[in-house]
Amino acid sequence: MKNTILQNIPKLQHTESGMFFLLAGPCVVENEKMPFEIAEQILKITEKLGIPFIFKASYRKANRSKLDSFTGIGDEKALKILQKVGETFNIPVVTDIHTSEEAALAAGYVDVLQIPAFLCRQTELLIAAAKTGKTINVKKGQFLSADAMKFAVEKIIESGNNQVMLTERGTTFGYQDLVVDYRGIPEMQKNNVPVILDCTHSLQQPNQPAGVTGGRPDLIQTIAKAGIAVGVDGLFIETHPNPAQALSDGANMLKLGYLEDLMTKLVRIKRAL
Repeated sequence: MKNTILQNIPKLQHTESGMFFLLAGPCVVENEKMPFEIAEQILKITEKLGIPFIFKASYRKANRSKLDSFTGIGDEKALKILQKVGETFNIPVVTDIHTSEEAALAAGYVDVLQIPAFLCRQTELLIAAAKTGKTINVKKGQFLSADAMKFAVEKIIESGNNQVMLTERGTTFGYQDLVVDYRGIPEMQKNNVPVILDCTHSLQQPNQPAGVTGGRPDLIQTIAKAGIAVGVDGLFIETHPNPAQALSDGANMLKLGYLEDLMTKLVRIKRAL
């Protein structure tokens, strides 16, 4: 079933058997030009290294710490940009949804719908996403055990959709830190679905006094290497040409210029295994 799920994602290129796949891109669509520039650079890297690639960007950020935080350039405008990115480069695209109504809306533009970690237990949202027929990537809540994610998988499958993926993104450790428990990866793989490791949000430092989430991007390479060694099926990495100027989550993003070196190292580890 795991391989079938990946094969059913439109435009996802399959290369070397057993190679991990990559969900990567900016946190959010910031303007009309930026997603194309980032997608093009990532695609060059993944084609060179034989890594199946799904472009990632949120069309709107619904979970922000402050009222004046950037949320997006407009839902339909951003979704049309994501659709065009997919068509231009012939690659699948994933974006977040937050409500049942958004499931049907976003499904008209992208290939994979992503359920944010805070919403992974929202039954109505999971059912609505399932009924679109799209592949659904559910991020594990920071407050849940890996074993508990079987219920999210069951909700989607029992709603008539077996195209499910799960993403590990760290577990709350105190109020301002997250820790990745790598035991959770094989535990979630018991559901016979692809399991992805979010290498950037796992390094967030939430609930900072200033109201802006912090991060440890210096540890992205460490987190990613360990994930590949454990046997994760895919990686999720938010990346930006200049994280310091990113309009959302810049504190934990990977600088785009560092991506090729990291992917090259990870491919070597995967092949060695």
